[in-house]
This record gives sequence, C-alpha cells and structure tokens, in this order.
Amino acid sequence: MQDNDTGLLRWMDISAGFALLTRLPLRASEAALSRGARAAWSWPLVGAALGGLAGGAAVVLLALGLPASLTAGICLTLSAVMTGALHEDGLADTVDGFWGGWEPARRLEIMKDSHIGSYGVLALILSLGLRWSALTLLFEAGLALPALIAVGALSRAVMPALMQALPAARQGGLSRAVGRVPFDTAASGAALGVVLGLLSVGLVALPLALAVVIAGFGIGALAKSKIGGQTGDVLGAAQQVSEIALLCVLVMISL
Repeated sequence: MQDNDTGLLRWMDISAGFALLTRLPLRASEAALSRGARAAWSWPLVGAALGGLAGGAAVVLLALGLPASLTAGICLTLSAVMTGALHEDGLADTVDGFWGGWEPARRLEIMKDSHIGSYGVLALILSLGLRWSALTLLFEAGLALPALIAVGALSRAVMPALMQALPAARQGGLSRAVGRVPFDTAASGAALGVVLGLLSVGLVALPLALAVVIAGFGIGALAKSKIGGQTGDVLGAAQQVSEIALLCVLVMISL
C-alpha cells in the first residue's frame, strides 16, 4: 500500500509539473496542484519530455530534407507553443525590471507590468538568435534528439534549486504561490536532471551540469542583488540563460 501511495504521489507531481510548465492538454487534479513546491523535483522530467518532442520533430524534418536552420526555427516555435512562451516571458520581464528600475520595489513593479520594454525586446532577440544559431550547428552535426532532451532536463533543474536557495521577492505571484522548495526536493530535481542528461548524451552531461551550476549561480546572485530574492520571472530567466549556456557548451564539445 505504501508503494502504491508513493507511486500515486509521484504521478501527481509529474502531472502538476506538466500543468504548471506547459500548455499541453494534460490535466492535473486539485490534489496534485496543491502539492506545490513538493512537485518541483519533476520539472526536469517535464523539460526532457518537451525536449524529446521538439527533438523528435527535428529528426523527422531533417530526414525529410529540410535545412538545419529552418528546422531549428521550427523547433524553437514548437517549444514556445508547448510552454506558452512561459520562460521567454520571464526573461523579458526580468531584464526589463533589473535594468529599468533603480530600487527593488520599482524593479518588481516593472517586472509585473504586462508591457515589454526595450531591454526585454533586446533580451528576446538575443536569446532566440543564440539558441537558433546553436541549434542549427548541432543539427548540422547530427545532434538533435539527445541534445534537446538533455538541455530540456538540465535547464529545468535550475529552477527548483533557485526556489530553495532564495526567498520569494514579492508577497504574491507564481513563485510565492508554489512555495519554498524543500532542500531534498531541489536535490532530487538536480539529480534527476543529471541522470536524464547522462542517459541522453552520456558523460557530456557532466560539463553540461557544470554550465547549469554556473548559470544558475550567476542569475541567483544577480536576483539577490537586484530584488532580494526570486520570482517566477527570475526562474524563467534562469531557464533561458541555462539553455543558452547548455547549447553553447554542446556546440563547443561537438564541433
């Protein structure tokens, strides 16, 4: 009975992760959603699934003869559709707030504003450009499905870690609603991300994990300095920066 209960809780956490991080037509029960921060260990698994779907599409498109650059653009579009551009929105809001205000309160106010500023636009252009270029090179090198699974998993592992390491910077918002991630949950998420990386790209996952640690530490330190903690937007920005770092490391290793 205890094993059945554990299995049910794990499935509830996974369904809650998909409901929170994606726009895929997967339902989560109220009980699953109420688990909040305790479900954060599953986020790398959600990322791996998203990467697998995008990578699978890339394999098919490349086999049909579509150029790597166009395939990369389609994969980015598919990824944004599957997540509702959740992480891209977080990146834009974070950059706007961090560099658009002089005080923490003003920065948080800017981050909450639904309008996008010049800093946010520039961040999105650079993020899409860097990821598009890196994916094109990886696809030309014959790497699609394994690379995207590893990147998807490891870039989502950084979010629970930041939620454990930093307090919520505002009283409301997504991060506050989810709650503070327990240490063992964040550690489980990090371990799961590394395992999924090892299974998809082998020992290359080790330098990738180091890249995520560096990217996550950098974003965390910046968030602590700018607003005194983390928000849902900061978590999205951390995922995007980690994804860029991971893709760049993969390019350097594979070419």
